[in-house]
Order: sequence, then C-alpha cells, then structure tokens
Amino acid sequence: MTTRTTTRATALAATGLLLTACGSGSGQAGQAGPPSFEGRGPITYVAGKDTTGTVQPMLDRWNKAHPREKVTFIQLPTDPDAQRQQMIQNAETKSDAYTVLSLDAVWTSEFAAHRWIDRLPEKRFPLGKMLKPVVETSRYRGGLYAVPGSSDGGLLYYRTDLLKKAGVAEPPTTWAQMTAACAKVKKLPEAKSMSCYAGQFQKYEGLTVNFAEAVNSAGGTVTDAGGRPDVDTPEARKGLDFLVGSFKDGTIPRKAITYLEEDGRQAFQSGKLVFLRNWPYAYSLAQKSGIKGKFATAPLPGLDGPGASSLGGHNMAVSSSAQNKATALDFIKFMSSEENTRTFLREASVAPPYASLYDDKALIAQYPYLPVLKESILRAVPRPRVVQYGDVTSAVQLETYAALTGEKSSARALKDLQRALRKAVAR
Repeated sequence: MTTRTTTRATALAATGLLLTACGSGSGQAGQAGPPSFEGRGPITYVAGKDTTGTVQPMLDRWNKAHPREKVTFIQLPTDPDAQRQQMIQNAETKSDAYTVLSLDAVWTSEFAAHRWIDRLPEKRFPLGKMLKPVVETSRYRGGLYAVPGSSDGGLLYYRTDLLKKAGVAEPPTTWAQMTAACAKVKKLPEAKSMSCYAGQFQKYEGLTVNFAEAVNSAGGTVTDAGGRPDVDTPEARKGLDFLVGSFKDGTIPRKAITYLEEDGRQAFQSGKLVFLRNWPYAYSLAQKSGIKGKFATAPLPGLDGPGASSLGGHNMAVSSSAQNKATALDFIKFMSSEENTRTFLREASVAPPYASLYDDKALIAQYPYLPVLKESILRAVPRPRVVQYGDVTSAVQLETYAALTGEKSSARALKDLQRALRKAVAR
C-alpha cells in the first residue's frame, strides 16, 4: 500500500512511544538466540500513513476482540526512504517501541541480515496459497523473516474516453505506441493542454522503481541473479534514454520531476495526463473522482512490447527488540489472512498476496484490472535483493536524477552508477 505525508501529531505520538516503550510480556527485547515468540500484551503496528482509511478500522476489529492485546498504529512519513530510516533508527537503539513492521518488500533481506527482525515459524502461515514471487520477497537465505500483507505491480492507467475519441483502438504496448497515441489525443480540443505520461521521478524510492522498470522493459537488468551490478549496458541505456528523452521532448512534463505517487494520481484524476504509471491503489480513488468510467488499466509498455513492472508490496515482520511477540505473530496472521486482504482489496484496491483472489469473478467485476495485475506481478522483476539496499537505492536515485535533470548524459550516469553499485555491494 502506498503511503503519504504524516502529521506532526503522529510524529509526536511515535516519539512518545519511543521514550516510554510498550508491552509487559515475557518476550525479551533484543535477546540472543532463536526468538521464543512469547509474551502477550499491547503491541504497535508501524507503517506508512494510510490515506485509504482502511487500516484503523481493521485494527479496531482486532482491538475489540483482544482488549488486553491492543494494537497502536504508528504512521510514518509518506517517503519510503524516511520510513526505512525511522525503522532502522528504532532497531539500532534496540527500542521496543516498534513491534510489527510493515516493510517494503525489498527491505526484507537488509533487515534480516542485520538481525533487526526475527525469523518466523513458516507453518503458522498459509504461504502455499500465495503467489510464489510474493512469498519469495519474505525470505532471506532460506528462512522466512516476514509475511506478505500485500503485493504490488505497476499498471498503466489511461483515458479510455480520449483514446476512443482520437481513434486509438487499443492501449499501447510499446513506448513508441504510447507517444503516437498521445499525439493523436492532443489534437482533440479538450486535450490540448494535457501532458502525455508521468510516473514517479522525485529523488526517492519511487525513482528507483521507475528506473528499474525502464531498464527491465528495455531488456536490461540492474543487478544479475547473483546481485552483481549490470547497468553499464546498451539495454540499460535504452531504458534510461527513454526517460531522459521523454523529459526533453515533453512526453513527460517537467513538473513530473517532483512527482511521488500521489502527485501523479492527482494530475491524472484532474485531467492533466493521458497516461500514468502507478500502483493499483490509485484505481479505487480514481473511481471516486471526475474521471470515473473514463479510464482503464493495461500492462506497462516497453521498448519492443509489454514492459516489466518492479515487484512491489509490503511484508509484515516482527522487530527483534519487540515485546509481546506471541501477540505479534497472531496479529500478523490476522492482518495477512485471505479474508482481510480481500477486504483491503475491496475497500482500497490493495493488491492481495493470495492467488485465488485474482481469479474471483465477483472481485474482477469490481476491479477489472485484476487479471492484468496478476500477470504484472508474475512477470515482475524484483528490485536488487541485496543486504546493502539503502546504499544501492541511494546511488540509483542520485545518478538517475542527474540524467533526468540534464546534469549528466545517460551514458555517464550509468557508468558512474555501475561504479557506485560495485562499491555498495562489496561492503
């Protein structure tokens, strides 16, 4: 689930929890050896800000049924990098203020390697019913360190009404087709002021996602199967050149250099964009806007055919320094259940981890994009699953942003990125 801006009150509340800590059970914070998952009592659930309004009602259900094991929701900032940093700070101080962490799927290896989260008992969770690529994001060196709460795959949102009026029968499958479709749409009187396409290009985790998707959709890779950097290639350059060239020729508006997920969603809903790359969460929100019934989704386009999404989603893990770990395990099982992930899908279009939900006819009637999303997830390419992920994503953001803003050529940015990634993974 994508996240947005937190409030000062939330930050103060989180600070208070850090100072006072929580829990009175027997699970000892930061203890050596295998986790015992003992102790029952109050816990916290730590995640990015929930703008869908669906998380707290779910927690209220839990709290009503477990009055002695209540969960307090700690909402972190919208920026995933800021979320990760706050979680790391809590882990490094061995504070028990954070119990269950909602981790971006790509952080699992890093948190597990540093022993900031506990290895979990696999038999407690119905992993066999979940999509295999999603479950793999929860593992590190053969062990389960988190449980998928949601998945995510990038989708291409497009204005069906405008494409139809412009004589474009099908959504584009290539970048060239997308720009050609835009040219036709912009000839319409009502679309003259519209821009063609946007994604997430601010210098944050979303830029890493969009860069990786461009590279993968051009036949390249960021790191190979062994985690070795491989970005100084003709294929990677074609992917980055698409983004750089799109900013130069106006296919992507200049203001999109500041876009996070919400900026692009709002621009699309307000009629400023023909195409938008975003996650499934935007679907239900767009359905409540003025473009209801005027848009649809398709697979991301690529260089020569359909592109490849980055694999997104969030996994729930137990902080190694937490108290009341028996309660934490039960809570994770509750939140990640098929019933509750179905609820999150229905109410907030959050992509579920369970395979069966993508084939449910009633759900497809409500969310027609589900079959497309399932394919997007199954064909998705994970971002680099490396222990030094923080250094890797920072380098990707730095060099990609330099190329998009014209500070460096694509070739120079990729050479510098290859060198920076080699240093990062060698640490």
